[in-house]
Amino acid sequence: MILTEKETTAIKDLQTQEQSCIEKYRRYGSQAKDTVLQNLFQNLEKEEQEHYQSLGKVLSGSVPSCNCNDSSGRNYNPQATYSALTENEDKKNDCFLATDCIGTEKMVSSEYNSNVFKFSEPQLRKLLADIQIEEQNHAEMLYKYKTVNGMS
Repeated sequence: MILTEKETTAIKDLQTQEQSCIEKYRRYGSQAKDTVLQNLFQNLEKEEQEHYQSLGKVLSGSVPSCNCNDSSGRNYNPQATYSALTENEDKKNDCFLATDCIGTEKMVSSEYNSNVFKFSEPQLRKLLADIQIEEQNHAEMLYKYKTVNGMS
């Protein structure tokens, strides 16, 4: 598969977004106070790394298969660490981190939505749509974390 200049630029831009997500989850994982949130950030970092690597394969001329995973958000059920009635600095810190990441996931999902139709190759569009769904799953998981911990 040979990408056009426009397609190459779009993939590189998406890779930049993925790299930012990887770095954010790495940093936020070390800043989170709750181990449940730390683990969630570590898992999301790994998934963002997979997205980055998939886009790298596209730049190398191949389209990796995708699993079209639309259930990880729906199936995520975190344990509560914080009480809905308590407010402390750790909870406020973790709430900020999770809220910021939800905003990032919304933005990245939107980028995939905007870019998917720049590509003529159906398998590549399928891959990008799959990554978009996974970004939406990430936001849902973060939202569920906030909800169970009385942060929303």
